[in-house]
Amino acid sequence: MKAKKVKTAEVENFLNIGKQLVGEEPKTLSWYAFKIDATTYGIFDTFLEDSGRDAHLSGKVAAALMENASSILENFEPSAIRKIDILASK
Repeated sequence: MKAKKVKTAEVENFLNIGKQLVGEEPKTLSWYAFKIDATTYGIFDTFLEDSGRDAHLSGKVAAALMENASSILENFEPSAIRKIDILASK
């Protein structure tokens, strides 16, 4: 996610609020918000099964992201949210 240049504080605040909302999701095993550079951010989360992932993607954080994306992010497209499968981990 690319923050609008004057909106980085708002993006970081949104991500901190997102952490609180994800805390209410029992099927979300882990949730990480990270910063790549001065204006680029990302979210990575894990789920035990697809039902948890689907619940998360239709939950409060996703709804808040869609509601706020146009005001805090550059050119955000919902297609930027990708489902991946972890093949190996440690």
